[in-house]
Amino acid sequence: MDGILPLFKERNMTSNDAVIKCRRIFKTKRVGHSGTLDPNVDGVLPICIGKATKVVNYLMESGKKYRGQVTLGFATTTEDLDGEIVSKSLIEKPFSDSEIQKVMDSMTGNIVQIPPMYSAVKVNGKRLYEYARAGETVERPQRHVNIKSFKMIGESEFDENQGLQKINFEVECSKGTYVRTLAVDLGKKLGVSAVMSDLTRLQSGGFDLSQTISLSELENADNLEDKLFPISYALKGLDSISLTDFQWKIVKNGGFLQPKYLKKSSPVIVLNYKNKTRAVYKFDEDKKVYKPQTMIDLTD
Repeated sequence: MDGILPLFKERNMTSNDAVIKCRRIFKTKRVGHSGTLDPNVDGVLPICIGKATKVVNYLMESGKKYRGQVTLGFATTTEDLDGEIVSKSLIEKPFSDSEIQKVMDSMTGNIVQIPPMYSAVKVNGKRLYEYARAGETVERPQRHVNIKSFKMIGESEFDENQGLQKINFEVECSKGTYVRTLAVDLGKKLGVSAVMSDLTRLQSGGFDLSQTISLSELENADNLEDKLFPISYALKGLDSISLTDFQWKIVKNGGFLQPKYLKKSSPVIVLNYKNKTRAVYKFDEDKKVYKPQTMIDLTD
């Protein structure tokens, strides 16, 4: 069984937990996800089954959309509510919504982020959260990400008694973006401590919440294959062609293809044969031929 499952990952579960459960349900070890969701975050988590694991990277290239909440007034070790409070700057006078939105607008476009210490980014072969749990700090690599939009949803909420101000938001961003860090950086630009206090992923891999299925629904499904999207779904933004029998013989042996016979000039092309997605080829500027980028299904 091969295909892509738009899973709704519930809270209090890691992305790897979801993968393990899908391996059991689909009775296969060939299962992978296309972008980690923290345990306290729910939402869209595309899961690749069987040969679809070959297209995980293509799913990850698509943008993501989240709905969440930033709380101004304190900060934590993990940049979300799971961590210990490390600083407080209680709000005496609330920021105006127009002031907040102006700062959010300034944080769009291509930006640089420093991943949080409590994250899965590897430094010298060790994940950052391992250093953090050991009480160690290391220099973290910069990440270049793109924030397409960062907008308030409704009006902010000011709690005068607690000295907190909450901002509901939606953000559209590229892969690799840490929304936790975006929340903290919003606070920094406003001059106060901040934390991400809620988050749901609305879109990922070309899927949205309306297309997702929960693990409990999956376990009770009569036909699992009906719940899968085809491998081609991950490649729908790319040009594609149907191979001739002669071309297929070349491709299944990893051979190169001459561009003049493909009637396409795109840098990357999806190759189909007998109604199946077989491979993705990329144009080599030096050799002027199309070469394998990803081999997906070479079975007859």
